[in-house]
Amino acid sequence: MMHTTLSQIYEPMLLALFGISALVAIVLMWINAPYGRHLRSGWGPTIPARAGWIIMETPAVVAIALMFIWSDRHFDPVSIAFLALWQSHYLYRTYVFPFRLRAARKPMPILIILMAITFNCWNGFLNGAWLFHLSPERDISWWRDLRFIFGTALFFVGMIINRQSDAILLRLRAPGETGYKIPHGGMYRWISMPSYFGELVQWVGFALATWSLAGLAFAVFTAANLVPRAVANHRWYRQTFADYPQNRKAVIPFVL
Repeated sequence: MMHTTLSQIYEPMLLALFGISALVAIVLMWINAPYGRHLRSGWGPTIPARAGWIIMETPAVVAIALMFIWSDRHFDPVSIAFLALWQSHYLYRTYVFPFRLRAARKPMPILIILMAITFNCWNGFLNGAWLFHLSPERDISWWRDLRFIFGTALFFVGMIINRQSDAILLRLRAPGETGYKIPHGGMYRWISMPSYFGELVQWVGFALATWSLAGLAFAVFTAANLVPRAVANHRWYRQTFADYPQNRKAVIPFVL
């Protein structure tokens, strides 16, 4: 019964996510999401950024975990591997990264948090429904499949880039400082937003490792959300710092 209900709602929700991704990309080309360096008035009440990060990312941890718990694949090693990949990112992003923020009390609009909660519930449901309920069960031979091998490798390469870039940014500010400086080192040699590039690589790798349309939809949405913001941040850096390195691209080395 549960599988029947899931299959009925899964495809419309999946197609809708692709459509929403296109809409998000178009909107963000013209409107900068109002948080971080682009924070501005007129977007409603706010809460401290640390609390905002925890609240808006927790649904991504919980949604896919619930889909796994409600499945009959608790002892399937491939399903466990997929869950571990997902949670290795989101447990860090939700419960470690916010406590490393220097500007933890910087305001974040509640509207942004609500939109992120909606996406994380939606995305966690779609990926969990496919991986643990609707997809054909994969045996351990999937671990030897080139799609899983290269996808997992990409995922961890992206994770390393993402976390290294976070660490470089965090070291720029001394305790109590809230201003912005030019980051150097790591992939900042080539791009302004390597943390975003790392996330893109991670979720492309996840889509390949899981070989799923849900994973692809997540990667597409990630690009739709992060690429326009990376371009906006890159423009901000160049306008703010006269000595900003002119050879850097925004988010994809040597390309964009």
